[in-house]
Amino acid sequence: MTDAEVLDLFRQSGALLEGHFKLSSGLHSDRYLQSALVLQHPDLAERLGRGIAERARHLRATAVLSPALGGIVIGQEVGRALQVRALFAERQDGVLTLRRGFTLGPGDRVLVVEDVITTGGSTRETIAVAEAAGARVVGASSIIDRGSQSSRLDVPLESLVKLQVVAHDPAACPLCAQGLPVVKPGSRA
Repeated sequence: MTDAEVLDLFRQSGALLEGHFKLSSGLHSDRYLQSALVLQHPDLAERLGRGIAERARHLRATAVLSPALGGIVIGQEVGRALQVRALFAERQDGVLTLRRGFTLGPGDRVLVVEDVITTGGSTRETIAVAEAAGARVVGASSIIDRGSQSSRLDVPLESLVKLQVVAHDPAACPLCAQGLPVVKPGSRA
């Protein structure tokens, strides 16, 4: 899939929003990618999952691990396309962890899959969960990479789209300075 094809799917499904948003990272931005709106369509989710799988197939993952909540659907689709297990980590007492009987171990080659990566914080947390379980993390993937530091994860990163969207510290946000109300559309309150 090309960048244009992916962004067209986001536009068509209303998943590319414009305004004043508080991101899961805590940063503010004038654009927000609401992946759930595109991933609610099984055919589109499958296409995006296949696209990521094709870009990450060379990593030879034996399992996909995604952070809940945003990464679950795309992680499942990537796992399906790679024909490997798709697990998710979720927060318990504020800490990302494996639950629900999910296990990883030394024989697992894990691909961490997200919908959108901005700072890489959730991805790094998910990598730490896999490594704490004894697994080897072979890479990370996302539909959209909106970050600017390619080395921020210490593993190969394969994304369908690298999209530069300015994100501001709330204390220096020009949208806040204009008095525009901020919206928090993401999965973390």
